[in-house]
Amino acid sequence: MTLKKFFIFMNLMLFLNGFSQTLSLKEAVETGISNYGTIKAKTKYAEASQETVKQAKRDYLPNLNLSAQQDYGTVNGQNGPLYGFGGLGVASSGLPLPDQNWNTAFGALYLVNVNWEFFTFGRIKERINVSKADAARFEKDLQQEKFQQKIKIAGAYLNLLASQRLAISQQKNLERAEVFQRLAAVRVKNGLLAGVDSTLASAEVSRAKISLNQIKDQVKEQNNKLVALMGVEVKDFALDTTFVKQVPNAIFGLEQANDSLNPVLQFYKSRVDFSKQQVKAFRKENYPSFSFFGIYQTRASGFNSDYAVDQSSFTQNYLDGISPSRQNYLLGVGVTWNLTSIARTSKKVSAQKLVSEGLEEEYKVIDQQLKTQSDAADAKIKFAMDNFAEAPKQVDAAKQAYLQKTTLYKNGLTNLIDVTQAFYTLNRAEIDRDIIYTNVWQSLLMKAAATGDFDLFINEF
Repeated sequence: MTLKKFFIFMNLMLFLNGFSQTLSLKEAVETGISNYGTIKAKTKYAEASQETVKQAKRDYLPNLNLSAQQDYGTVNGQNGPLYGFGGLGVASSGLPLPDQNWNTAFGALYLVNVNWEFFTFGRIKERINVSKADAARFEKDLQQEKFQQKIKIAGAYLNLLASQRLAISQQKNLERAEVFQRLAAVRVKNGLLAGVDSTLASAEVSRAKISLNQIKDQVKEQNNKLVALMGVEVKDFALDTTFVKQVPNAIFGLEQANDSLNPVLQFYKSRVDFSKQQVKAFRKENYPSFSFFGIYQTRASGFNSDYAVDQSSFTQNYLDGISPSRQNYLLGVGVTWNLTSIARTSKKVSAQKLVSEGLEEEYKVIDQQLKTQSDAADAKIKFAMDNFAEAPKQVDAAKQAYLQKTTLYKNGLTNLIDVTQAFYTLNRAEIDRDIIYTNVWQSLLMKAAATGDFDLFINEF
């Protein structure tokens, strides 16, 4: 290898490796699952849904209210009806005296209230079931997001690997073009060839450089896609290439796809289950509620018990006004049943049923798509394996043809057109080989995506 070739080769390696440690496919997947923002967000949503389940269970607990108020004002009363509309009424209690007076004193009210909706014909239970179904839906969404992210990362990894291998092939192609250019230049200088051969050889070198730069651009684009999916800072990756020329063992023992295990399908099924659970919960709204309630109340007032006959019998002392002097308690059981809710609930139920049917149709669409994708993956694997067997033969034949044509050209036994054709053939064969080797792994990844079994792919590494 000449010094110039050595520097060219090292430049390409630095471009591909970016001075970085070799990144394995498993490391890429693990890093992406840990760092990707959407997965982090959906993890929080799933955790929040679990907290909602706990909150739904605690809704069955009774309400326990403590209240205390201390007031200062008059107690003038008046005969007549009153409705505390909007809670704006004033609960001043006193005699309906013939004249207004402005006697004022302190007063206070302290109470404890318990209200327990202890029997609702299963409405509380169905609310808990709805929250559980919702939590399951968020969990399935998280799992299908992780699964799809794994597939995306693996696909981006293979695409970048293919691009890097194409860059190496294009670098070899450039080196061949430069060798041919020097050969043509020497023969033209010695008068053995026409000057046009040297010009055409230079054109081939330029074309090879352009092709290499285009591949380098593709490498950078694929590299940045992998960076984005992994959620890391921008850098150039050096990938593991040890597996690419091997055939995955899983290809020889593929079983029939079990679509029910596919995380994507499970997510769509969880949406259907959640909607059906909502229908059950809505139906429970037709029934009444039985409640237990109890109140303990103590009051204080600065107006004395004989204030009815002596309007001067009151004190404005604060402590006397807020010290409790009367107590009351109350216990009871009540039932509430809003009969008009039956008409409203029926429409909620029918609307949610239609939503469930719509979600089931979406489930069927995804199911069919995955089955179609699985069948396409099987065909892709077969064709990829056939091509895998043919690729080395094509490269070997192209190398022999190129060697023959260049040897004949050196001895003046063929023309530039024949050499150029052999040159193109070898370059195309090397490119086909690089793509075919990667396609074998891409086809297995496609099968893993269709069946929902990522281990089918990742266990090969």
